[in-house]
Amino acid sequence: MDTRLDYPQVIKQVLLDYANYYTQGGVKVKTLFDEAQQSYLLLSMGWSGDKYIHHAPIHLELIADKIWIQADDTEEGVATDLLEAGVPKEQIVLGFKPPEIRPYTEFAAT
Repeated sequence: MDTRLDYPQVIKQVLLDYANYYTQGGVKVKTLFDEAQQSYLLLSMGWSGDKYIHHAPIHLELIADKIWIQADDTEEGVATDLLEAGVPKEQIVLGFKPPEIRPYTEFAAT
């Protein structure tokens, strides 16, 4: 892990920023931080008209000192926010991509 950055704190701030930005109407956006398992989630839930929403647009985990993006339904990509926060590309894994594709991304494969 890059000792200059506190990855759990960076992840939490990124998710809190998303939560503050995306909360709208009857759909609430919550952050869920599981420190013991180093798993961090953004959760949308509530009613949008007559449709019930329960969706996790972002799921990040710390695995082997790298930030694994397990789910990312954002427009720009949460990896962009992590890079802007100073996380090096080689410390980010696109876990939602098939393992055979990851070596061809600009990020870490594992």
